[in-house]
Amino acid sequence: MHSASKFFSMLAASGLALILVAPFVAQEPAQVPTLKATVNLVNLFATVRDKNKRIVADLRQEDFKIYEDSQEQTIAFFSQEVTLPITLGLLIDTSGSERNRLGAEQEAATRFMERVMRKGDEAMVISFDFDVDLLVDFTDDPAQIARAINRAKIGAVGGGVLTPGPIPSSIGGTHFYDAVYLACNEKLATEAGRKALIIITDAQDEGSKLKLEEAIEAAQRTDTVVHVLLIHDPGFSRRPDVAKKLSGETGGRTIELSSEKKLNEAFDQISEELRSQYTVGYYPENTAKDGKFRKIRVATTNKDYKILARKGYYAPQG
Repeated sequence: MHSASKFFSMLAASGLALILVAPFVAQEPAQVPTLKATVNLVNLFATVRDKNKRIVADLRQEDFKIYEDSQEQTIAFFSQEVTLPITLGLLIDTSGSERNRLGAEQEAATRFMERVMRKGDEAMVISFDFDVDLLVDFTDDPAQIARAINRAKIGAVGGGVLTPGPIPSSIGGTHFYDAVYLACNEKLATEAGRKALIIITDAQDEGSKLKLEEAIEAAQRTDTVVHVLLIHDPGFSRRPDVAKKLSGETGGRTIELSSEKKLNEAFDQISEELRSQYTVGYYPENTAKDGKFRKIRVATTNKDYKILARKGYYAPQG
């Protein structure tokens, strides 16, 4: 039996599987609460680098400014706590464009997970091509994670090949946007604390029922930071614009790689950032529970610093 049977059962029960199998019908967006109705504290996880791209780890609360819809907010919470648990999702593109690099990607991803995960952290592994396939659900067991990574198989060799999975499609292609949406909306939505997706892909989407904007919204509603390692085989196109929009809007980073030799360096960079984040929180002056998107800008007193932080959130619906 496939390791993703639990995932499939959950999706089928929720009706989401129908969204990704049947023709898409516009629906009201899922009301995934980003903020609890009784606690309106907005938490931001920020990584700061100097002009030489080195991590800046000695900032204080007074060094930060937060703006919501261009209005400065009062910082109510600040921490340099680097041991706060992280919930990770590793998404591996197993479409034909990755077939010559998959082995190297699996090795680098396994080393990354072993290195980055600490006590209290959990991770899941998903592959996507014609299907979105949960290889292992959230676990803190490095051995389970490594086995799941190594189970990822290319599912789109030669074109027209339909591999069975929890979310099959007769359309074919690479269901990149669907994978991001599912990982955030169905898995990370119920998780607390720091959440991040690490995606190895060329960011080329073919056949998804959902749009890029819906994938980004799912990440924003669940406070998930998305990092993209943009890599592909020669002869296949890649979409840096898509990758940068997805990562940029959620507070993550896109790292473009010309070869698998740079994979370990990219994973090291992301690992460093995940373990070097400031937590900055504020109570919005705008208390309307209108469900609207609020733009956020995080700044520091040093204008040479570059900050990675999400660019907004959805207000609670009251």
